[in-house]
Amino acid sequence: MPFVNIQILKGHSQQRKNEIARRVTEAVSEVAELPKEAIWVVFEDVAASDWYVGGKTAEKPAS
Repeated sequence: MPFVNIQILKGHSQQRKNEIARRVTEAVSEVAELPKEAIWVVFEDVAASDWYVGGKTAEKPAS
């Protein structure tokens, strides 16, 4: 069974996560030729202060 772990910045709505999960599930189901029920999608909400890009936290605007 495919297990998809999505790390995402905290603050995204449940509606947005539902849509992402639906689309990921459909894509994996189609490509892997598996039933949707066999695909697990898990979200990990990460605080912006714990997410770094280019050595800077995501909570700070890029300069």
